[in-house]
Amino acid sequence: MVGIGESAGRELDAAVREMAEADTLSFGGVGIAGTLLPATEAYWQVERRLEEHPKEVRQKVDWLLANGSPAGKAYAAALLDTVDRAAGRAAWARLRDDDGELTTFTGCLMDQTTLGEYAAERLTAD
Repeated sequence: MVGIGESAGRELDAAVREMAEADTLSFGGVGIAGTLLPATEAYWQVERRLEEHPKEVRQKVDWLLANGSPAGKAYAAALLDTVDRAAGRAAWARLRDDDGELTTFTGCLMDQTTLGEYAAERLTAD
């Protein structure tokens, strides 16, 4: 199996850094114009890479889960959910007690919440 190339590795690192510093969580376009946030674009990029190179990218996602902003940690848990449901649920469970604040967007709807509240919602959404 061929690993991630140098250029793709730099792009992956940049995407992970973008999510790590994010203060807003969104998985689609926001506002009336449906503008994609840079962290949302980064999420999609990492999600694609995670499917192509699960072992290498998983290390980056695990780092993001441990070191990211509250929004970054939520992005990491969501990424884990896409490839390993048990790991995703464990990540959400671990984040339930995190009182870090983040902004969420669902279309035009903006909300403020804590990572713990958001994680608890993800766990009960099933």
